Amino acid sequence: MTPRRTVVRHAPGKLFVAGEYAVVEPGNPAILVAVDRQVTVTVSGTDAGPGEAAVVISSDLGPQAVPWRWHEGRLVICGADDERRARGTLAHVVSAVETVGRLLTERGLPVPVLSVSVSSRLHDNGRKYGLGSSGAVTVATVAAVASFCGLQLSADDRYRLAMLATAQLDPKASGGDLAASTWGGWIAYQAPDRAFVLDLARRVGVDRTLSAPWPGHEVRRLPAPDGLSLEVGWTGEPVSTASLVSGLHRRTWRGSASHQRFVETTNGCVRAAVTALEAGDRQGLLHQIRRARKELARLDGEVGLGIFTTKLTRLCDAAEAVGGAAKPSGAGGGDCGIALLDAEASRDISHVRQRWATAGVLPLPIRPALEGIEE
Repeated sequence: MTPRRTVVRHAPGKLFVAGEYAVVEPGNPAILVAVDRQVTVTVSGTDAGPGEAAVVISSDLGPQAVPWRWHEGRLVICGADDERRARGTLAHVVSAVETVGRLLTERGLPVPVLSVSVSSRLHDNGRKYGLGSSGAVTVATVAAVASFCGLQLSADDRYRLAMLATAQLDPKASGGDLAASTWGGWIAYQAPDRAFVLDLARRVGVDRTLSAPWPGHEVRRLPAPDGLSLEVGWTGEPVSTASLVSGLHRRTWRGSASHQRFVETTNGCVRAAVTALEAGDRQGLLHQIRRARKELARLDGEVGLGIFTTKLTRLCDAAEAVGGAAKPSGAGGGDCGIALLDAEASRDISHVRQRWATAGVLPLPIRPALEGIEE
């Protein structure tokens, strides 16, 4: 067998700064920041696969490589392995490969035999930090497989392919993590209408869907906050974002006056925070982050999702006690919280980190990633 070249792509994780929950609805804005912990996807290939396998996927979160074969445009596991378990572990990688495969087929290009290997710095001994590992692995897989197969894609193309792959698995996923992993830095993001784009892809194909307008969708880069340090604390309590978002959607709260107030207030916070970032208005940004925390707390009190754990509340209180601002990042219920603190007040930053540690919150040495997907 003749070895082919190897393609490696790295995609950063993300943190939500503001806009959680509201952003799942098309057109509602959020602020995210990419972080300097990454998922790495390596794609290589040979002239022939092992047995009938067309794609072999391995991950540092799984015990062994899993062989797959193509069947009517989908990947089906080879042999007697438990496909449900394998799909659960590798679902986003599989969906990303399938989506790129559809694009290749539509363009009349062959889908070569692939070996796809995943390694992640967004976990701790298998426990996720809540830094968008699913989004990062999807973006990195799309970029690596597409490049290996000779596709020339723009950043927007890669995001859109990753969004299609993700929406196949979870139509409620906002895709904010995908955008942060694709573009990097600080971004303002609005989710597309996922039902619309999925239906469009079914009707006209992936290729035409990439170039079509996506209602509600917008991404733009933002400047980093002036004079503020982004601090990240991990509660050590992993949580499923999809479960919390689905739990909210199942409640009668959705569509109520309280729901409308939450969306309007959150959108107002995000837009004002964007304005503050673009103007270099430090105090204005801190004020909006505090407002966003209060609105999430109001939602939590009314609906009882469990967004604020004891650790997340203490994380926020410690930051506000020294004049900063803090809130859960993402769905809450565990994972990470963020704080924005005076970058020059090293004593205050150290004090906050010590209070976090006392509360059982691990300060993470994480910084914003200026770039998105990288070779």
